[in-house]
Amino acid sequence: MDLFNYSNKDQPKGPLAARMRPRTIDEVIGQEEIIGKGTLLRRAIEADRLTPMIFHGPPGTGKTTLAKVIANSTSARFEQLNAVTAGIKDVREIVSKAKDRLKFEQEKTVLFIDEIHRFNKGQQDALLPYVEDGTVILIGATTENPMFEVNPALISRSRLFRLQPLTDNEVKRVIQQAIEDEERGFGKYKIEVADEAFNHMVDISNGDARTALNAVELAILTTDPDENDTIFIDLETAEASIQKRMIRYDKAGDNHYDTISAFIKSIRGSDPDATLYWLAKMIYAGEDPRFIARRLYVHAAEDVGLADPNALLIAQAAFQAVEFIGMPEARIPLAEAALYLATAPKSNAVIKGIDEALNTVEKEKAGEVPVHLRDAHYKGASKLGHGQGYLYPHSYEHHYVVQQYMPDHLINRNFYSPSSNGYEKTVQKRLDYFLQRKEKDK
Repeated sequence: MDLFNYSNKDQPKGPLAARMRPRTIDEVIGQEEIIGKGTLLRRAIEADRLTPMIFHGPPGTGKTTLAKVIANSTSARFEQLNAVTAGIKDVREIVSKAKDRLKFEQEKTVLFIDEIHRFNKGQQDALLPYVEDGTVILIGATTENPMFEVNPALISRSRLFRLQPLTDNEVKRVIQQAIEDEERGFGKYKIEVADEAFNHMVDISNGDARTALNAVELAILTTDPDENDTIFIDLETAEASIQKRMIRYDKAGDNHYDTISAFIKSIRGSDPDATLYWLAKMIYAGEDPRFIARRLYVHAAEDVGLADPNALLIAQAAFQAVEFIGMPEARIPLAEAALYLATAPKSNAVIKGIDEALNTVEKEKAGEVPVHLRDAHYKGASKLGHGQGYLYPHSYEHHYVVQQYMPDHLINRNFYSPSSNGYEKTVQKRLDYFLQRKEKDK
């Protein structure tokens, strides 16, 4: 059978991913935790007892699919909007019809809003009263974390369902189903897929069913049948159909924050291999290298601190390298700085010290500067006694002399306590010397 001469009359319409979208809950592959037998959502769908809900998760996990399944299962009128193109006017039109439907026909309305995070605050506020009074049953779908992107009032009235990426076995089932389905897929053709080609498409799709189906469709449509009318998909064809692994990473969303968090925690935990992995993931996904460099800068001060004072200089050098040479070369100084920080001794004594000092300043009623520490250079200062009694450390042995530097109410207060790691061992020895001199001079 010639694929390209297959009649338009019999040819299934639309992209394969759209044609293969499940029509009933039993056809859905994956997401067993939220729609498996006996789960809350499945019972609600089967009983047609729907309440407001928001589906969130990576692309290709079935958010819109579940909404379509609900549309096919509910006796309520199903209305759909895409937040990218819809506005308040569209919402109000649907709400107006929903009110009439509920009043005169006792028919409920389910309103599905895809990409709901694209609605601004004003648009979400306009929707809220009608979700609240039951005029519409809201179903939202978003790839973002709804806790950040959706009106808290809408969230409080909705159940949140997080959809997970499909497993490799589930993606295999999706592909196999598309190849065998005669009505919506390519079941009318003789198709053979080499094992390595099949596995490549599964692996590179990374749990995204839509990506996998798009790859399968492209591979089939661009491959001529052989003399036996068999379309054979080899590894080379599969690689051409889906060349680069899809990474779930949105520079404005969850993956951005989760990945940088994993990166910093791996450095803090002194794991150089995990540090390089998360760095590579950010670079691969196109993260701004200046953002990475800034985080290294912060980490050098926050978690390495004086355990290795060079850490801050290394981070600064990496930041300058990013600015000066750009990517892809800047990946090397970024990796070097990240590895230096990951393998450096750690101490957060600096941050503990400055935060405790700030807390003290915030709460104290007064913190007068001792007279001998006050500036004696401006006109009239000497007449006020400013600077009198000050001991110049460089005039003494080891450039140190015991005298009061704290305000009177904080004498003997300690803010900085060095750790026993790295360079702070040396710092502690110096402080021990100063302490001995103080005890001796008492």
